[in-house]
Amino acid sequence: MENRNYILAIALSLGILVAWQYLYVGPQMEAERAALEAQTSQTLDGAGAPVIVDETAPSAAASGATVPGGAGVPVTLDRESLIAGTDRVAIETSHITGSIALQGARIDDIHLSEYRETLDEDSDTVVLFSPSGSEDPFYAEFGWAQGAGGAASLPDASTLWQVEGNSTLTASTPVTLVHDNGEGLLFRRVISVDEDYMFTVRQEVENTSNAGVLLYPYGLVARHGEPRTSRMFILHEGPIGFFGEEGLAELDYDDLRDDGTTQYRNVESGWLGMTDKYWAATLIPSGLDSFRGEFRVEQIPAGESFVAAYLGGGFEVAPGAVIGLENKLFAGAKEVAIVDGYEATLGVERFELLIDWGWFYFLTKPMFFAIKWLFGVFGNFGVAILVVTVLIKLVFLPLANKSYASMSKMKKVQPQLKEIQDRYKDDKPELQKHMMELYKKEKINPIAGCWPVLIQIPVFFALYKVLFVTIEMRHAPFFGWIQDLSAADPTSLFNLFGLLPYDPTLVPLIGPLLGLGIWPILMGLTMFIQMKLNPTPTDPTQAMIFTWMPIVFTFMLATFPAGLVIYWTWNNFLSIIQQAAIMKRHGVKIELMDNLKAMFSKKAAKQPAE
Repeated sequence: MENRNYILAIALSLGILVAWQYLYVGPQMEAERAALEAQTSQTLDGAGAPVIVDETAPSAAASGATVPGGAGVPVTLDRESLIAGTDRVAIETSHITGSIALQGARIDDIHLSEYRETLDEDSDTVVLFSPSGSEDPFYAEFGWAQGAGGAASLPDASTLWQVEGNSTLTASTPVTLVHDNGEGLLFRRVISVDEDYMFTVRQEVENTSNAGVLLYPYGLVARHGEPRTSRMFILHEGPIGFFGEEGLAELDYDDLRDDGTTQYRNVESGWLGMTDKYWAATLIPSGLDSFRGEFRVEQIPAGESFVAAYLGGGFEVAPGAVIGLENKLFAGAKEVAIVDGYEATLGVERFELLIDWGWFYFLTKPMFFAIKWLFGVFGNFGVAILVVTVLIKLVFLPLANKSYASMSKMKKVQPQLKEIQDRYKDDKPELQKHMMELYKKEKINPIAGCWPVLIQIPVFFALYKVLFVTIEMRHAPFFGWIQDLSAADPTSLFNLFGLLPYDPTLVPLIGPLLGLGIWPILMGLTMFIQMKLNPTPTDPTQAMIFTWMPIVFTFMLATFPAGLVIYWTWNNFLSIIQQAAIMKRHGVKIELMDNLKAMFSKKAAKQPAE
């Protein structure tokens, strides 16, 4: 009974890990990369309310000129050449660098200067936004739409704005862009940014004409082509939003392809945008009684455009009047302190959900904070994980002690159980009856032995989530060869841990299985030792499972983040010490050496026959 429950617990965790492994090492599909130029315009939907539509136009030359409604073929230009050849306002803060295009007043050039693509100090900084016409267009845009019958000339993607005053956007100096439509409407856009990743865009309209005009504010984030994603079921990447009473919305790019357009009407508070694993671009409407949120996909030359947009209610601009409102744009790294800080200081409702904390939110986020705090003490995230493991063991110590004590009692009554099994082997009801009587007499809980494994599952999952989704763990070193706790152990047994000059993981078909590093091997050894503390099951099937389990887990965890494997190894080591101490205290023989001798003696006995 004990072995059966223990195997059931392990099988449950194994099933979860197999699913992760399959999705983790499965083929990552390359997203179609589209090079194109898009023009943003405003139309009306069937209900008479403005809606944002991303229509297409051919890419222009490096000058940035746009031909509205043209039918030419999009031209993909080198990103840096395209940026250098257009009129722009520079962005320079401690966290980001980039520029704003004067044509269309798009925020379409952002480098996250504190993050690099790889561990190499000379590698490029992470690019978040890129202009239309480059390889991977991704940008934010704000503007005004008008209702049915509106004849005013409004600025669009082809409009060339003028700079008024300061020409460099910093955390202390906003920039002002102006456009006069020549018909009595003066548009002014004041853009500011804080020291982190939050832009504030104030839109103003001054009406010097003799007629009023009804305008609707909008904002959009557009991404041309589907980006490469991790394709992990535990992580959402793609369109995301929080819409007041509607709650959190997480859509896949395929959802937009299937559904076309998804709308959330009469939203009083919330936010929406596009999220990647570590980065996000999110619109935060403000100054509006309500807005309509929208996710859509538009077919454009040579690809697709995925759009997250909002549309506010109408503003009547009377002759001689000036109206204005502020909107915000988060464009940067999803650092926990910064994201939570915006929720607290700016009142962005449930902005913390921009980080995918997962099903075990109640464990994942506290675990992150514990690791982050310990990192502040020890200066190393790997050491922090080791300390957290000890703290977790202490929290579950009473339950684990009780479980191990019950397992020890089970071992003491093994002779009696064996006698009962032999006596009633042909009478299952009587066998179960006498076994339960023995358990009751000795005060043994037959399922208690599975608790040490079961309680690890949510903790394991939560730690995996922390390592996988939090940017703080990205490129975080441990010691020695582990320079990134969020990546797999880079060593491999199959190239003698770097002595042979080739990468075994590149071998076709079986490559993912050959990345068997030092830490996964240590994890497998500790798991093997922990299992050998117990008597070998008499049932051949159970014995086989116990023999192969450490090997399966070793290969499986080889592709998991190194931080997770370090946790598992350290946890196994602590469990071995704990279990051995409890067994000794209860006078139960530790079977480790006997099991090892028996295993090798069986192999030796089989050798002549083979």
